[in-house]
Amino acid sequence: MKKIAVSLSAWALPVLAFAQYTISNSDSLYTAALNFINRAVTFIIALAVVYTVYGAFKYAFGGEDDKAKYKENILYGLIALFVMVSIWGLVNILTG
Repeated sequence: MKKIAVSLSAWALPVLAFAQYTISNSDSLYTAALNFINRAVTFIIALAVVYTVYGAFKYAFGGEDDKAKYKENILYGLIALFVMVSIWGLVNILTG
């Protein structure tokens, strides 16, 4: 778990610090903010997928007493994925 946290922070810190952008006017600020938001949404969706898959593995290979809890985790993960992807798609349709 520690290796995952280190690798995620190594990816996220330059993105959060806008280290790869040179902001010189409002258009480049808008582009930088839009790129940051797109990456953040992608990262959050990836976390929801990992949460759902983790719940599925725990449901499949866990004990009988925890199956109800992990079944709820899978359901909540799928609902979160559906809501996030549908809102993201609607926003992209409206802005395009």
